[in-house]
Amino acid sequence: MSIGRNFTATFFGESHGECVGVVVYGCPAGLRFDEEFINHELKRRSPIDYTISTSRVEDDRVKVFSGVFNGYTTGAPICMAVYNRNVDSSFYEELRFKPRPGHADYTAYIKYSGFNDFRGGGIFSGRITAAYVLAGALAKMVLKTLNIEVIAHTVEIAGVKARPLSIEEIRRNVHSNIVRCADLDAAYLMIEKIRKAAENGDSVGGVVECIALNVPPGIGDPPIDTLEGDIAKALFAIPAVKGVEFGLGFNFARAYGSECNDQFTILNGKVTMKTNNCGGILGGISCGTPIVCRAVFKPPPSIRKPQKTVDLRNMEETVIEVKGRYDACIVPRAIPVVEGMTSIVLADHAIRSGLIKNVLR
Repeated sequence: MSIGRNFTATFFGESHGECVGVVVYGCPAGLRFDEEFINHELKRRSPIDYTISTSRVEDDRVKVFSGVFNGYTTGAPICMAVYNRNVDSSFYEELRFKPRPGHADYTAYIKYSGFNDFRGGGIFSGRITAAYVLAGALAKMVLKTLNIEVIAHTVEIAGVKARPLSIEEIRRNVHSNIVRCADLDAAYLMIEKIRKAAENGDSVGGVVECIALNVPPGIGDPPIDTLEGDIAKALFAIPAVKGVEFGLGFNFARAYGSECNDQFTILNGKVTMKTNNCGGILGGISCGTPIVCRAVFKPPPSIRKPQKTVDLRNMEETVIEVKGRYDACIVPRAIPVVEGMTSIVLADHAIRSGLIKNVLR
């Protein structure tokens, strides 16, 4: 439940438990703590439109238990949480021994011999991402001291792809629609696809792109703790993420070296590159260009269609219809989560490299 070495986030809580939260170790002392910014980030994760999102709405506001005094971080571990108020566990008892297809019910049952909290998926629920956003918001505050900005946006849903966009367009348009896509024409088509799937009792997946700006060169600890390796690990901790790529990603397999090599040049007295096919990372180390990565989200597995499963008590095949509250597409709500997990890794590596001191003055 932990990520990071010097800036370490340890998560706790379950979907239908008392709360979900995080303890962050290694946050520098003297950082101006903006509680309303954290609440703003939590709001971005909340259901956006009930025609595409779950009807479970939590009034998430951060509760800070330690590590902050008089508006500044103290250097002690920072404990934050949000409470689970709008919980309905009645449906899950019925499915305790009937694993839902696409969920972690079966694997969790095997790993923990049935002792796991199965309500709402427990620690495997998307609810845990509220804690990711808490830690990510704190990491963003740390990164702000280096002028590093992390921005995510939707680039694909249900096969509808956004056109290439400038960072200015992304900043301007990403929050102008319910799917968080900066290409407004594509956003309209994405919304139609999600709503049609929801009407049919189905769900759809998509792709979130994350861009980190002003990351200085030299961050990363290869060969094992590579920067893209740690970012990928953080993104794979988000429920429903099934693929991660950087820069050209899988398109490298369809290109020549002469086409995808990023050639070096000098701009304003600094070394840079004419292109950014590498996605801002070479040899596991940041190279000074924007870090660009994408995470693939599978369709939410809770759907209103009959699905085959097994009854683990008597080892017989059966059919279930999943009830309850769930999203037809998780991609729009994942935007601040992807930003947050990427920010945690960048803050950790910035502290490791000595760019951020233990005390900020």
